[in-house]
Amino acid sequence: TVLQQVLKDGSEYGVKSELFSTVPRQKAVIEFSSPNIAKKFHIGHLRSTIVGNFIANLKVALGHEVVRINYLGDWGMQFGLLAVGFQRFGNKDKLKSSPLQHLFEVYVQINKAAEDENTKKLAKDFFRKLEEHDEQPLSLWKQFRDFSIEEYIRIYKRLGVHFDEYSGESFYQEKSQEVLKMLEDKGLLQKTVKGTGIVDVSEKKDLSSFSTVMRSDGTSLYITRQLLIISFRDLAAAIDRMNKHSWDTMIYVTDKSQSNHFQHLFQILKLMGYDWAERCQHVSFGLVQGMKTRRGEVIFLEDVLNEVRSRMLQNMASTKTTKEIEDPMETAEKVGLAALIIQDFRGLLSSDYQFSWDRALQSHGDTGVFLQYTHARLHSLEQMHGNEQLTDVNVACLQEPSAISVLQHLLRYDEVLYRSSQDLQPKHIVSYLLTL
Repeated sequence: TVLQQVLKDGSEYGVKSELFSTVPRQKAVIEFSSPNIAKKFHIGHLRSTIVGNFIANLKVALGHEVVRINYLGDWGMQFGLLAVGFQRFGNKDKLKSSPLQHLFEVYVQINKAAEDENTKKLAKDFFRKLEEHDEQPLSLWKQFRDFSIEEYIRIYKRLGVHFDEYSGESFYQEKSQEVLKMLEDKGLLQKTVKGTGIVDVSEKKDLSSFSTVMRSDGTSLYITRQLLIISFRDLAAAIDRMNKHSWDTMIYVTDKSQSNHFQHLFQILKLMGYDWAERCQHVSFGLVQGMKTRRGEVIFLEDVLNEVRSRMLQNMASTKTTKEIEDPMETAEKVGLAALIIQDFRGLLSSDYQFSWDRALQSHGDTGVFLQYTHARLHSLEQMHGNEQLTDVNVACLQEPSAISVLQHLLRYDEVLYRSSQDLQPKHIVSYLLTL
């Protein structure tokens, strides 16, 4: 019966299970990856990218509608500094050919000079003009953003990741003022002695827990998620997404250091009268230690992808059983990526773990490389023996303990899928595949 069901359902095996018959089809908005333009695309962004992509793919496979959003750090005082840096150290050709690398280099250089009062003043002036929609600063900022997104799209393609929407803090500049007014009208905004704007999120309303939302000079704070500062832009973005997408659930995928930030964000939305804040969810993950390339510290995602490919190519070249293939570079990248993802997904997402290239790229044991090799071997068997659909299978022949064990394991697949769909942890599926 199991084999007949597998043959009948094909790639939808498990998804059509009765376990999912009572689960309503929903619309989910998932915010993930979200790097800051001109800053390091660090390993936390890589984790957010692959975890967010897993959740989106899982929901789509189960018949839900998904909107994938990349919420870029594309606004704030650092753009004033970056613009001043670009005027001093920038190169238009480099900006076009390698925007992320070049903007990062410019940002590093100008930061060294940022102690100088004149540089600080120029940066503030540029950002003030940017906020006032002055044409020249806006045009330069737009170039930084557009070139960066183009390069991100190219890199995400290597990862097999895509987004439906590239949003960012810049989108909510005006809408954040509406949020400020709402907080004031509802009596939620309080001022400290120093004039800083706060919202009390404590249960007893005794200010034992509060979020800072406004500077003492009256300007809204830019996203500083690590410091328990809620920007009006975060609030405006959540409200706007509900108006635009009418979602059933919204999921934010970031590292666990931001857990308190999202807890406060959801609480403030509830205090503002938005009951749907109950349907917002933060999927957090731990930190990865020890991921370095041969050249040193990981700065850009592309460094990681290139490292995976070169190490995998080396392993393939030194393995006697490696067959001649049409495009070894592409194969090395795909197998290496599987290795990276499987190593990441083996444990609880919230756990920190020590990364090891050698362990991740091993061809034996519980690794992504071994999974890919097994998959390739099964395809090879199909090609050798013909892979047309079999209709007259005599399953009574399958009496060996190992065959019965495999059938019993296949029977459990829907339970594993269901478990992952409930807690959004990939480890159940990874463990199932490795056992298979």
